Amino acid sequence: MNIEKSPRFVSNLTRSTLALIMAGGHGERLKHLTMWRAKPAVPFGGKFRIIDFPLSNCINSDIRRIGVLTQYKAHSLILHIQRGWWQFRGEFGEFVELWPAQQRIEASWYSGTADSIYQNLDIIRSHSPEYILILAGDHIYKMDYGEMLARHVESGADVTVSCIEVPIEKASVFGVMSIEDNFRIKSFEEKPKNPVPLPGNENEALCSMGIYVFNRDMLFELLIRDADTPESSHDFGNNIIPHAIKNYRAFAHPFADTKSDTQPYWRDVGTVDAFWEANLELIGVTPEFNLYDEEWPIWTYQEQLPPAKFVFDSDDRRGMAVDSMVSGGCIISGALVRHSLLFSNVNVNSYSKIQSSVILPNVSIGRNCKINHAVIDKGCKIPEGTVIGEDIEEDKSRFYVSPNGVVLVTPDMLGQVIHHVR
Repeated sequence: MNIEKSPRFVSNLTRSTLALIMAGGHGERLKHLTMWRAKPAVPFGGKFRIIDFPLSNCINSDIRRIGVLTQYKAHSLILHIQRGWWQFRGEFGEFVELWPAQQRIEASWYSGTADSIYQNLDIIRSHSPEYILILAGDHIYKMDYGEMLARHVESGADVTVSCIEVPIEKASVFGVMSIEDNFRIKSFEEKPKNPVPLPGNENEALCSMGIYVFNRDMLFELLIRDADTPESSHDFGNNIIPHAIKNYRAFAHPFADTKSDTQPYWRDVGTVDAFWEANLELIGVTPEFNLYDEEWPIWTYQEQLPPAKFVFDSDDRRGMAVDSMVSGGCIISGALVRHSLLFSNVNVNSYSKIQSSVILPNVSIGRNCKINHAVIDKGCKIPEGTVIGEDIEEDKSRFYVSPNGVVLVTPDMLGQVIHHVR
């Protein structure tokens, strides 16, 4: 069967699928950005949050039955989904449901990724899906899950794991697999110290993206067995997938850009350096990740904001932004913004200079400030005359400085306590 010529075949699969987005993670490597919010709730790309990307992939793939599993400091994530993802027709069986950790089976929180699904088996059964698509809620990418579902069914797989080629020096933080010619998985090791390279290419390894398709009954069997195994860490990468490979038909689905021959875009923005870099990649002339793609839009909750405004035009006081992205509600008042990304409702006052920085929503930057190579968290009020990114040792005494020299500034570091909605 030619999958590309069978849209009804694919649509029948997507309608029979329940997507589960695991959005309860702490995201400790993002340091203070996740002190008061879950990683999937971290703002990204000027107007979005990270959770919007897997949710948008589901909608664009015509998967409209979605559960979002939350646990760690989920308040802002819950508010965001309630405000921006309510437009579904319940009478057509469409929904985005929030599944908080609620001790449905045992008096304990989720003890691993597999346990988070196991504790909600009764809810999953009530929706009667044929296939269960499990997604991480903290990656930036575009993917048609319909193609993965079609490959899963045509191969006769019990479980399919989406995979991507990763430079060998970065592969040790992923699950690394080897496959046969027909894409059946031969071996899988979670976060190996010495990743196995691809045959004929010692510079790359084949890594799991944390995206899985399971046949419903087989997943139930795996989860119940895992829950009854005391020594298990109840994790998909460490326990569920290795057991499935040994005892069931487990296949790989290579993540590919169907529109071109280029390596598809997928980012784990799990560190401050990766977060800063991925945001600034978006402002390029032809970025790898195109937010202006009308064929695959990214959906989100969007405040009704006025357009960005640039004021004053004298030689020493000109409001302007160069090689930058500036979101709605921003006012650049006699200041210079260069090679930076400004989220919504950012005010930059006169004589200040912003360079190579990511400024999250609702930030106010006073006069005569110099900010370079920085991430400024939501809600910060930067005092007049503040200098950030010029003296690393001075920055380290006040803020967090990443291994690559990105300075992270949060309200707490400035003595501004705003621990409510983040």
